[in-house]
Order: sequence, then structure tokens, then C-alpha cells
Amino acid sequence: MSEERWPTEIRLSADKRILNVAFDDGKRFALPAEYLRVSSPSAEVQGHSPAERKVIGGKRAVEILSVQPVGNYAVKLGFDDMHDTGIYGWGYLYTLGAEYCDRWKTYLAELAERGLDRERRGSAQAAPAAGGSCGSGCGCH
Repeated sequence: MSEERWPTEIRLSADKRILNVAFDDGKRFALPAEYLRVSSPSAEVQGHSPAERKVIGGKRAVEILSVQPVGNYAVKLGFDDMHDTGIYGWGYLYTLGAEYCDRWKTYLAELAERGLDRERRGSAQAAPAAGGSCGSGCGCH
């Protein structure tokens, strides 16, 4: 059984681009909004299996508009691109912070493999179609 991590502080930066999270073991993480958005635990991003996970580009300028508690186990983040279905449990937030460097490198490599970038929107499910939609119905546009 893994050790449960509990946040002692969750604070959104004034520019709405960094979620600062401190945990009871003394670890502190500054999690960029873009990273949190593209790592959303929602079905929209993660799919219903690892094979369905989407790689979403074009989120460099995304901001966090809301941080809402969900019981005593998570927060729900609302982003300015209208994505608000991801519920970030304490363990997942901790993992995102602890593994930031490796996960970010993987994300950047996946963008490059798919011909996407941090400025342009897109999804690994389909090439961008005319009109700017990826065509997958994922809501990323």
C-alpha cells in the first residue's frame, strides 16, 4: 500500500499560470497550468485506457480560472479553455510534482512525434482538420 500524501497548502499564483502545492512531507511543487492541463486526469485527455490517451498541443498560454475542493481527497481545476472535468487527487498531484521533469520531457517528445507544438492546438487522435478542430470530439478546440 502506498503512503497517502496530504497537501498542506494549495495556492494559485496571481497570473493564474502556476499552482503551488505543499505536502505534509515537506515537498513543494510549482505546477505550471499548461502541464496540469495536458496531464488532466479526465477521460477527455486520458481516455478509458492507456491506448486512448491523447496528446494535446496548443496549451502554452492556458490559465487556471478556478481551484475547487472535491471532498477531502482532490481539487477540480477549471481552465480558461473551458476544460473543467479533471479531478486531481492528492496522490496524482504529488506524482505530477515529483515526476515533472521526466513527464514534461515525454510530453515534448510526443508533441514533436505528432507534428504538434505548444502553440498550435491538436490531438494525437486525428490530424487537425479545416476549421481548427482535431475532429475527435475531445473538446480541445
